[in-house]
Amino acid sequence: MSGPLKGKRVIEMVGLGPAPFCGMMLADMGAEVIRIDRPNAGHDGAWKYDILSRNRATVCLDLKQPEGVEAVLKLVEKADALIEGFRPGVMEKIGLGPDECLARNPALVFGRMTGWGQYGPLSQAAGHDMNYIAISGALHAIGRANEAPVVPLNLVGDFGGGGMLLTVGVLAAMLEAGKSGKGQVVDAAMTDGAALLSSMMYGFNAMGQWSNNRGENLLDGGAHFYDVYTCADGKYVAVAAIEPKFYAELLERCGLQREAFEPQMDPRQWPMLKLKLADVFKARTRDEWCEILEGTDACFAPVLDWDEAPLHPHNQARHTFVESGGYYQPAPAPRFSRTPSAAPAPPAAPLANPADILSSWGLPEDLIRAL
Repeated sequence: MSGPLKGKRVIEMVGLGPAPFCGMMLADMGAEVIRIDRPNAGHDGAWKYDILSRNRATVCLDLKQPEGVEAVLKLVEKADALIEGFRPGVMEKIGLGPDECLARNPALVFGRMTGWGQYGPLSQAAGHDMNYIAISGALHAIGRANEAPVVPLNLVGDFGGGGMLLTVGVLAAMLEAGKSGKGQVVDAAMTDGAALLSSMMYGFNAMGQWSNNRGENLLDGGAHFYDVYTCADGKYVAVAAIEPKFYAELLERCGLQREAFEPQMDPRQWPMLKLKLADVFKARTRDEWCEILEGTDACFAPVLDWDEAPLHPHNQARHTFVESGGYYQPAPAPRFSRTPSAAPAPPAAPLANPADILSSWGLPEDLIRAL
């Protein structure tokens, strides 16, 4: 692997969603990541399409057996970081908690990914992305006026407020460990991350510039100049012309009189102006609007689906998506000028007999044979 993290070694305890996303990002950036999964994992062949497991090997170990636990601890001795996404207390129960791991490697960064965090009244409760973003305030803010909140996939909790938060925490702790020689535990909770992602909105709310009513605010679809519109062919476009000069260009390129769409920033006018703008966009197809607006300062983009996005000329020019394993997937990001990430390797089948990989990490031959 190549990238700015080349030479770093990370252990990933296989779980769902956000922790594998963190493992993928670290591997994309050049770290050597070894994934530890349960015995007989991957027997259904779904691993071939598991983009979150790309760029690294997965080994199957039985952590109910002392040899399996000892193997992980031996790996810990060689690692810079370990990441896990189990419920609080699970790693301690199997003998792989922070105390045991840091005793083997005092410089280890122990990254922990949970929904509710390592402590608090909800820490032992089950949950998923939507539950975590619900108590952060983020879910309440997403949706149309006079309708229930909209489920924003699992991007806000699992990936933005979860896996990416864990990645930032692990990187920061590894940077500090390089100076101090001391590791630490990184407690990344999706409730914390979703709240952190909402920092700007909490600032607006404190200033009295954000309504708790959905669909009344500048960035939640309340404004006519910041919304999604239906075109003549039933497809959609996204308009985000906030600044006055960009708003003026949007109106000019749409052939509209500015006086008919003023005042721009008066929320009392937004519902009426939105109806007028909706009629405008319904008059042409999405492709026709792209011809008129795309690439201008009107702050415009077509709303593309999963099949269309990899084929868009801008995404192709930047290689935002790459073809690997016979299908498109997002390329590693961000971009590094001097230590670029390598093209992603396809997900690999979990290894029931991972002797070569464990040997490369320096595990004793007798322990490998025992496994």
